[in-house]
Amino acid sequence: MYQDVFPNELSLWTRRGATLLDVREPQEYAQGHVPGSLNVPLGELLGRLGEIRGPVVTVCASGSRAALAAEVLGYEGFAEVGRLLGGIQGYARHGYPLAGRLAPAEAACS
Repeated sequence: MYQDVFPNELSLWTRRGATLLDVREPQEYAQGHVPGSLNVPLGELLGRLGEIRGPVVTVCASGSRAALAAEVLGYEGFAEVGRLLGGIQGYARHGYPLAGRLAPAEAACS
């Protein structure tokens, strides 16, 4: 079982030491992610559980993969698991800054 975490609640989780677990593929993560998040693609999750400390908030593009990851973590014994509601898209839509995203001027120079 997991709980939905609204973008404005994410800082409450991080202040308590939550791991922000981005389960998207590396190329998606590089395009923009929540600052301080750990990238563990969903397909690698079971093999990398040792890198994750609870509490945990899972993140993906829109919330589907994050929900699956949150269910897996709960099944694997993580007691406090949340899923970022709306994913990275919702987070950005609410005006929160992303790390890793190139500004248009920077992208034109590369």
